[in-house]
Amino acid sequence: MTISTGYVDKKVLVVEDEQKIVRLLKANLESVGFQVIAAANAKTATAMLALTAPDIVILDIMLPDENGYELCRKIRETCDVPIIMLTAKVREADKLMGFAVGADDYVTKPFSSAELIARVKALLKRTGREEQTAEPDLVIGNLRICFTQRKVYKHAVELRLTATEYALLYHLAKNCGCVMLHEDLLRLVWGPEYRTEVEYLRAYIWRLRRKIEDDPAHPQLIVSNLGIGYSCNLP
Repeated sequence: MTISTGYVDKKVLVVEDEQKIVRLLKANLESVGFQVIAAANAKTATAMLALTAPDIVILDIMLPDENGYELCRKIRETCDVPIIMLTAKVREADKLMGFAVGADDYVTKPFSSAELIARVKALLKRTGREEQTAEPDLVIGNLRICFTQRKVYKHAVELRLTATEYALLYHLAKNCGCVMLHEDLLRLVWGPEYRTEVEYLRAYIWRLRRKIEDDPAHPQLIVSNLGIGYSCNLP
């Protein structure tokens, strides 16, 4: 069997204490070329994150020494590595909690290995650091977006955005003044397979507003168009 070489330099940190799942993930991810690093608890995961600098993290919510949500929040305080959460919980509130602490995607147990690998590849693709051509900065109210450097400033202070948050703001800002449909934003930011996942979009709009709006409860920069989509407006 020929192994794909497209991901041979990509490292996946799997944070999971169930060894059966670790073996399953390791076998399937390595079969398509990924390097897999495993950690059975939050303490080990924190150390491995610093030592190995993984390209993506697959994080179980239920860990023996710490809640996965809390670990995700701590990771987000120091880096923007893409994170996929594994959860046996299917309530929307649990999924939104994962997004609130900084997860980029979630997969519900039991899961299809093929689906998980597809989501890993899609997440790496959309959070990649492609070479940027020079583009002029865009100023929207108190917000300045530096497209070339992929940086965002509010009142001249740099904001810490995850790669997914930046991608969402990028597409809204590049279409400033126009209403973008839910499905178009989902396709552009997450990929065509996510076109119906409106809860993803709502969660990230909420997170983005908390960072860029002066009053997130009364947004002026990202405006909802009920049942249609969102627009980025000049105040």
